[in-house]
Amino acid sequence: MKNQGPLEGAVIAVAGAAGPAGRAALLRLADAGATVVAADADAERLASAVDAARYAHGGATVTGDTVDLLDPAATRSWAEKTEREFGRVDGVVHLVGGWRGSSTFAETELGDWDVLERLLIRTVQNTSLAFHDGLLRSDRGRYLLISAAGASKPTAGNAAYAAAKAAAEAWTLALADAFRKAGDDSGPAAAAAILVVKALVHDAMRAERPNAKFAGFTDVTDLADAIAGVWDRPAEEVNGQRLWLTPHP
Repeated sequence: MKNQGPLEGAVIAVAGAAGPAGRAALLRLADAGATVVAADADAERLASAVDAARYAHGGATVTGDTVDLLDPAATRSWAEKTEREFGRVDGVVHLVGGWRGSSTFAETELGDWDVLERLLIRTVQNTSLAFHDGLLRSDRGRYLLISAAGASKPTAGNAAYAAAKAAAEAWTLALADAFRKAGDDSGPAAAAAILVVKALVHDAMRAERPNAKFAGFTDVTDLADAIAGVWDRPAEEVNGQRLWLTPHP
């Protein structure tokens, strides 16, 4: 029997779903009753994540699509397919990640920027543009970007990463303004928000480094809870907000 939960009937797309944070998000959203549509470029890891969520929540609808989110046409096709197959789209959770850094600012490789611009910015641009109209058609549309505290306080060795994250945040806030302008006197119907972490940690990392404290890190299960919890709050309350899951720097 399908789970009954606070997100029953919602259709939520998860971009970058094959990693540890994606796996946790699929599990949590399925547990809340949502239909979850996962996408990743890694077909094998995606299939494993989708199977795990289905197994954990018997009866939950969790699907997986191998999508190149760097391709705007492919991303738009994914958005259109999602709405066509399920009749609506109520959320996009953007978990596409990547990191490149250096020991000092002077040692920064601009090739790192080329990689991060594609992973951390272009995928946000493509998913937000592709799903914009569908989220506005929903009565509870949410676009959630997972970002890092370093975007607000860059360090010397993280110049490319912090700059890319900051650009992704700016793009998401522009989407939030679009949702605000599309609303009426009662406020926006859809919301775009940023969930900010210092870094993420999961069980495999703890097993590899049993003596590490991971101070200030957010467990992927806690991130998943925070993601699901955004739908509990009115669009006007979260639209255009940075929701901090770690102390503000």
